[in-house]
Amino acid sequence: MHLEFRHLRTIRAIHQAGGLARAAEILNMTQSALSHQVKGLEDQAGIELFVRRSKPMRLSAAGLRMLKLAERILPEIDALEEEFRALKSGKTGRLHIAIECHACFDWLFPVLEQFRHAWPEVDVDIRAGLAFDAIPALLREEVDLVISSDPLRLDGVVYNPLFDYHPTFVASKDHPLASKDWIGAEDFRDEILITYPVSRDKLDVFTELLTPAKIEPRGQRPVELTAVILMLVGSNRGVSVLPDWVLRDIRSNADYVTRPLGPKTITRRLYAATRQEDAAKPFMAHFLRLGRTEPVKLQRG
Repeated sequence: MHLEFRHLRTIRAIHQAGGLARAAEILNMTQSALSHQVKGLEDQAGIELFVRRSKPMRLSAAGLRMLKLAERILPEIDALEEEFRALKSGKTGRLHIAIECHACFDWLFPVLEQFRHAWPEVDVDIRAGLAFDAIPALLREEVDLVISSDPLRLDGVVYNPLFDYHPTFVASKDHPLASKDWIGAEDFRDEILITYPVSRDKLDVFTELLTPAKIEPRGQRPVELTAVILMLVGSNRGVSVLPDWVLRDIRSNADYVTRPLGPKTITRRLYAATRQEDAAKPFMAHFLRLGRTEPVKLQRG
């Protein structure tokens, strides 16, 4: 027996309408076409589905079994169709994010707080475990957006620019380097450098300054949390280099000093990588707008 969704809708409509004429109107078809469809369905089933001698027309025992199936399945199909319409219109969807930037949580959470109010039907998640495999995860559709400062040319991936930032040196006010106007690579040679626990190719202080100059700090101490990095720096246990948006509150704190890297301030750009077909989705476009504007407010303090 070949059963289609339209057959289940037919059974439900005739039961609700009590006859073929009204059911045909509900289904937007002619009465003769509906009668032909019912006959074909009964021929497949090999049994009558309606008691035609009764008025209003009612279902047979076999028809009632099919109605029970229709009432169980059709609401789920209707809900799925509505979900697909919402997806097509961009009202709902999925925004799972991977981050190649520990410090990005400082601006990402305020952005997501605004985003969730505008798009409550979008499923938002941060996939922290994919930070080291972010772009491959994007291509595998395990995540939908990657925050990164290292764009790679890949087919199907679009790097949407968010904002520029300055990697900035931070130390205790009592540190000997506090008297300098800017910090060069050589200044790190005798220092304990406190960093996030990521590879050097993900740390601006190495990619932009130390590695090109072939300078090694005296030691490197990995620390997971920004607040702990700043606590250790304030206690003169080492120095660090952090994005300028992280240091917005430090600028007015007399316990710290911040200095630019190099005589010419180093500037980096942060990107949101998406699959090419997703970048124009309404909710994605709104997230990108927020990602371009809200972090700048943090940078300005």
